[in-house]
Amino acid sequence: MPKILFSLILLAFTSAQAQQSQQFVDVLGEYQEAIHLYEQNQFEAASQAFRELYSDLNSDKLKSDTEYYLAKCAIELGKSGADEMMEGFIENHPTSLKTNKAYLEVGNYYFQNKDFHKANTWLSKVNTGSLSRSELKTYQFNYAYINFRLKNYQKAQQLFEHVRNDKEYGAQAKYYIGFIAYEENQFQSASDLFEEAKREGLNGNNISYFQSDMNFKLGNFEKAIELGLEQLPKSNARERSQLNKIIGESYFNLKDYDKAIAYLKEYRGDRGKWNNTDYYQLGYAYYQTGDFESAVEEFSKIIDGQDVVAQNAYYHLAKAYLKTDRKTQALNAFKNVSEMNYDEELKTNAFLNYAKLSYEIGNSYQPVPEILQTYLETYPDSEEAEVVEKLLIDSYLTSKNYLKAISMLEGSRDYDNKLALQKVAYYYGIELFKDNQFQEAKAYFNTSLAQRLDSEYTAKATFWKAEADYALGNFGMALIGYKEFKGMTSAQKLPEYYSIDYNIAYSYFKTKNYRLAASFFEDFIKVERPSQQLHDAYVRLGDARFALGQYWPAMEAYNSAIAMKNYKSDYAFFQKAYSYGFVDRNAQKLESLTEFVDTYPNSIYKDDALFELGNTYVAENNDQKAIEAYQNIITNYKQSLYYPKALSKQALIYFNNENYSDALANFKQLVSEFPNSQEALQAVQTVRLIYIDMGEIDQYASWVNTLDFVEVADSDIEEATYLAAENKFLDNDTKKAISLFKTYLEEFPKGRNSLKSNFYLAQLLYNEGNAQEALPYYVEVINRSSSEFTEESLRRLSQIYLSNENYEKAITTLSRLEKEASFSQNVLFAQSNLMKAYYEIKNYDQALAYAELILSKDISDEEVMSDALVFIARSSLKTGDEARAESAYQEVLEMATGKLKAEALYYDAYFKNKAEAYEASTAVVQDLTKNYSRYREFGVKGLLLMAKNFNALGDNYQATYILENIIKNFQSYPEVISEAEELLQSIKTDAAETNSSVEVNQN
Repeated sequence: MPKILFSLILLAFTSAQAQQSQQFVDVLGEYQEAIHLYEQNQFEAASQAFRELYSDLNSDKLKSDTEYYLAKCAIELGKSGADEMMEGFIENHPTSLKTNKAYLEVGNYYFQNKDFHKANTWLSKVNTGSLSRSELKTYQFNYAYINFRLKNYQKAQQLFEHVRNDKEYGAQAKYYIGFIAYEENQFQSASDLFEEAKREGLNGNNISYFQSDMNFKLGNFEKAIELGLEQLPKSNARERSQLNKIIGESYFNLKDYDKAIAYLKEYRGDRGKWNNTDYYQLGYAYYQTGDFESAVEEFSKIIDGQDVVAQNAYYHLAKAYLKTDRKTQALNAFKNVSEMNYDEELKTNAFLNYAKLSYEIGNSYQPVPEILQTYLETYPDSEEAEVVEKLLIDSYLTSKNYLKAISMLEGSRDYDNKLALQKVAYYYGIELFKDNQFQEAKAYFNTSLAQRLDSEYTAKATFWKAEADYALGNFGMALIGYKEFKGMTSAQKLPEYYSIDYNIAYSYFKTKNYRLAASFFEDFIKVERPSQQLHDAYVRLGDARFALGQYWPAMEAYNSAIAMKNYKSDYAFFQKAYSYGFVDRNAQKLESLTEFVDTYPNSIYKDDALFELGNTYVAENNDQKAIEAYQNIITNYKQSLYYPKALSKQALIYFNNENYSDALANFKQLVSEFPNSQEALQAVQTVRLIYIDMGEIDQYASWVNTLDFVEVADSDIEEATYLAAENKFLDNDTKKAISLFKTYLEEFPKGRNSLKSNFYLAQLLYNEGNAQEALPYYVEVINRSSSEFTEESLRRLSQIYLSNENYEKAITTLSRLEKEASFSQNVLFAQSNLMKAYYEIKNYDQALAYAELILSKDISDEEVMSDALVFIARSSLKTGDEARAESAYQEVLEMATGKLKAEALYYDAYFKNKAEAYEASTAVVQDLTKNYSRYREFGVKGLLLMAKNFNALGDNYQATYILENIIKNFQSYPEVISEAEELLQSIKTDAAETNSSVEVNQN
């Protein structure tokens, strides 16, 4: 290469290199100027300078440093994304000497922004060896504080210890080390550190608050109060709440309850919620100052408590209830305490109070005698054992849980227990009697009479045993009982004694001793005031005299009944008219019977009157009038027992008048419709005579061969078989009579005596307690033509159907009884049970109709009246007429006893609850609980009502405790359980809003 060319090239290269050097020097100058701005804290200008020169930098180190300073300026300026810029620097330049500074800067950035988790992440990466002394102290304090906030107390304390004696950070470090000690219950150490921090000039930071709390926890209550009161005016809302709690609890522990209340009330709870202990302390303070209402209000907010605090709270809640005369609530609270095992003394004392209160006011959870007995078994050495034993004996009567009481008393040789057994067995017998369980009632009256220690109860049991015998149809036994009762001196002061002659008279009447029946009816009439019973006595006196053939005296008695205008006298009127025929006063008889038919067109005795009219017209040779009377029966009373007789009588008139065609028609109709009847047998004989007179004996033979009963009716074997059974029946040889009647009916099912045999056999089986076996025999009786046995068979058959809950058949049978009965008592029986049966098949309109019909009658029997009112109430409820139901139940309350009374009380409470009269509703439930606990259905429904009442009144404790006991103890009532569970869940959910101790089932 030429020398000159090389020189030129070298000159050009040197010139370019000089240019580049000058450019680098200029950029480096700009870089130094940016650094200067940064060091002068002119971060905005520095940032601008670094950005402008960045693209001109050709040094990786300078570029790296510039990126660091740009991120640092962004941090210093608080710009959005500054943290990301520094993190980007660290990511892009992990080996840079400024990376450690970057860790510190990002960490401090997050520290300043209180993102302690991210701050912790970056500061944990800082290598402290490269930090200046000043940077190290700041780093250690900041990093310690971050771990403190993250509750990494051990690491925080280690870091705070490094700056504990530093002039700048020392006081605060001691405060935080003290706080850590406070959190770890090292109260003395914490107190010392707080004192040091205060001496070194640290103010605020709640030191007085923590010192107050620590002194409280150390038991230095006076000091806790002093420090708390000092800090209270300077505290924020949350601290003020906590200080009030500390001061209040300190006064509480010093037993200065008046002052405690003032501060405890100001506590706002943890996150707005109190717990059970909080409520207990305020409640107990109120209790100790005699403010029992406020004590109840606080204690009752403690629900679901399962610790010694709750047990103590419930015990004092019970005592507060007693102080405010709320015994039912006290009973529940004492029961709760007695079931908790944290404090044995409280448990024992609560059980005693629970037992005594149960005796006093009743108990829906379990029988009172059982509670008292359990107490004696659990605490046999109790100083109160003798008192409880006396309560136990008396509780058998007051609890009315008779069957359980009897089982506990039987076998005891103690005089008091025998006396109690006599009374309890009597009362249980009465309840069974009122429930129409006569056989069972009689058994318990016998149990009572086996003791005979109290003359009054001996007399009562004797009378009601006789009543049970009478109801069972054992009239002879009833008579013995009534007469024994009348002879007892102690009986004369009893209400039953007043009408004893009436009962005796009826027993004689039923055994057909009419002379003595009349005598006792007369004695009763002398003392009885106007009443349904007096009216009935006149009627039965007339019947007895009639049966004795004393027709004029009988008519006098009937006239006395008729004269009682307020009572229905159709039977007496008929009997009086009928009696004229026996004293040869046929004209008066005809006149009276005609008047009867006009006056009583709907009487059940109208068919009797028409038949007697026909007979009397026959006697007076007025055949046309007689035929008309008989025809009235044939046309309008096909179910009457006089129907076949009317056919026969009318046919005989035709026969005697040689009107053979009409006579034959009637006789053949009679034989067709009533085979095996006495009238049918007579008809066959008369038809024979008619055909003989007509000279048509072949037609008779042809017709009579179609009859399957004529030959049997004349059988001596059939008659002998029946008489054998009847004789055993009359001799009261029940088992043999049953066997022989069955034999007769097997051999002669359509025999002449088959009707009587079916009836007597049914009666024997029924009285032996074999009602189901008796049923088909009663059915056979009522399916035959009407007879003297029809009415009783209808009554008994309807009772069997009712007991079988076969209401459709019961209604059919009772409807017949209502129409065909001769005795007014049976008409009333039919109507009462039709009312019940229609209700059971949900025909509420018909049930209401029969209830109203019964109430429209002049009936003195309050039990029948209360039954009718109850079914009006029940049916009204079912049809949505609650106003009418409420009115009816109010009337029932005035007269009902036993189960009906319990039902009426429940609905009284129910309607009071609906009217928001919650306390009045609860009072009614208490009555139900105390006096009718035997009727569990209404007892448990009453408890649910009581829980609803307490819930409405804001007493969560009572409401939840009752509901939990319902759920635990009454699983056999699923509908009640379901409602109780739903209400309990609702109450707990609401309570959990303010009480952190309440746990809510989320399922």
